[in-house]
Amino acid sequence: MPNKRRGEVALHLGDTRYTLCLTLGALAELEDAFAVNDLMALAERFGSGHLSSRDLLTLLAVALRGDGHAISDREVANLPLHDGIEPVAAAIAELLVATFGAPANPPVPQDA
Repeated sequence: MPNKRRGEVALHLGDTRYTLCLTLGALAELEDAFAVNDLMALAERFGSGHLSSRDLLTLLAVALRGDGHAISDREVANLPLHDGIEPVAAAIAELLVATFGAPANPPVPQDA
């Protein structure tokens, strides 16, 4: 069971339940991966609400390693998505909120 106080988030992929966590080392890895200089720039990048599939893959791989899973980016890319991308995106969103906090001004849906 994930420890919310540590910022851990659960994710089921296939028959396996994983715990995701962004440790200080994981955050440093993300700064390198996204070529930003500090945590504020990282938070701003993720706060936009626009993440590519490559972004999700990088975040997922780093968060898995942050919780101690010895897994490569290539192995993460090959994990089963039996339930589609939505559970991964939801878990990553929850993880980012646990790590950086909720956006001060969340986007307001516009009427169609």
